[in-house]
Amino acid sequence: MPGGIATRTSLSETRERLAVSDFLLADVQLSDEPAADEQEVVGLLGLEAESPPWFGRPGVPARAEFHGDRAVFVVPVVEEGHFVHVHALVTERHLVTLHRGPAEPLEGLIARLGQESPPDPVAVLFLLLEEALETFRRAAVAHLLEVEDLEDQIFEHRRPQQVYRLARLRRRAALLHHFLLPYLQATDEVIARRMLNPSFPEERQRLAREFQHAGRLVLADIESLQEATRRAFASYSSLVAGEQNRVINRLAIVSVVFLPLTFLTGYFGMNFTYLTDEMESRAVFWLLAVGLQAGVLLLALYVLHRTHAWRNLRDDEGAQDR
Repeated sequence: MPGGIATRTSLSETRERLAVSDFLLADVQLSDEPAADEQEVVGLLGLEAESPPWFGRPGVPARAEFHGDRAVFVVPVVEEGHFVHVHALVTERHLVTLHRGPAEPLEGLIARLGQESPPDPVAVLFLLLEEALETFRRAAVAHLLEVEDLEDQIFEHRRPQQVYRLARLRRRAALLHHFLLPYLQATDEVIARRMLNPSFPEERQRLAREFQHAGRLVLADIESLQEATRRAFASYSSLVAGEQNRVINRLAIVSVVFLPLTFLTGYFGMNFTYLTDEMESRAVFWLLAVGLQAGVLLLALYVLHRTHAWRNLRDDEGAQDR
């Protein structure tokens, strides 16, 4: 690099090249399951003196540290829906990365090295950091489009499964924010401290500013995803509340119609002397028991019509159908 080639070698040969070569990118892919002697990888590469004790260890969160003539990073990346941490050690002579399983940013970095000509390992490091941010951006945009499609489906027809999908997307947005924000804060602290140093080259300052700007844009995309999930939840809740209000309106109309009828049937169903002695004729029965109930029913329907209750209910149903 520039003009270099990518090749697979053993750890011993990689150690030899790290000792004698300048401007060398060494990428070590560890097994998915941690082994008992995995910590020996750093020793086999001859990096004990250059790397901190936590370098290459599993479970280390995102971080960034500067140690005089070298910097060490734990870079989070999104790999096929999972979060992978890439450990990166950069000096003026070489860049060494360690990660578990495949890492998409390393593949994109190698592809970019064939098109661009980075002048030193630090420039290669910033390319790697940008590729890692790109994985977060792609994940955030993909989830944002999924939320928008799901919100359209909610307005067309609501299903209980949509709430589960929204909850899953909301959790996904929270995870993206959880992994990216501490990493950006750590890198910003290291970059700010280096940029205050008068000996920090202007070209590296430019790369650092571009990385910080890209990080803020990706973080804004993730926050937009979080806001979209909250908006979709609010839309679903408002539509469900509207449907519940329509049900309550129907129950209120039924109550207005049948409550007076229930009172009359209960009243005339009571067995006391006046009803049993004075209201024995069939004409009185039809007049009071049936006629009075029919009159109350017509009065209730007239009141509902005058208060536009039927019209409002019909309009709500029409809007729901549309």
